Amino acid sequence: MFGRVLGKTLGFLGYTVQYGCIAHCAFEYIGEFVVCSGPSMEPTIVSHDIVFSERMSRHLCKIQTGDIVIAKSPYDPNMNICKRVIGLEGDKVCTSSPSDFFKTHSYVPKGHVWLEGDNLRNSTDSRNYGPIPYALIRGRVCLKLWPPHSFGTLNESPSRRITKSPKDSD
Repeated sequence: MFGRVLGKTLGFLGYTVQYGCIAHCAFEYIGEFVVCSGPSMEPTIVSHDIVFSERMSRHLCKIQTGDIVIAKSPYDPNMNICKRVIGLEGDKVCTSSPSDFFKTHSYVPKGHVWLEGDNLRNSTDSRNYGPIPYALIRGRVCLKLWPPHSFGTLNESPSRRITKSPKDSD
């Protein structure tokens, strides 16, 4: 009797550990579901939208200008941010707000990206904390899952902010 209960308990524990390892690997290396909050990505993503963030692009260095990414906050490592990639290393980006009369520009250093929210008037982003290291990127948002009426891939940025990239000057 005791042996059978012990055997079933150990069997259950073994399956739990196996499925836990599979789930960990799937969420760490393939992708994850993210519930977004805050107004910084409106109108593209609004609070309580659920998106799928895939992690393969980050590992394969396939993040491009215009992609929406999930990254660790440079202010608080326990918090994630959802922003659009405006510039990659070597790109020249406009660092002033849309209402500024005189425009200022900056180059994105090697190994960094420039991130901005789509809602430029209500977003804390690279205009505040500067370019962030590529290593802080957790994944690329590739699909909006919730609400059902807006299911699908995400549209392009409502504001085009990249000024010049080194590829343009070749």
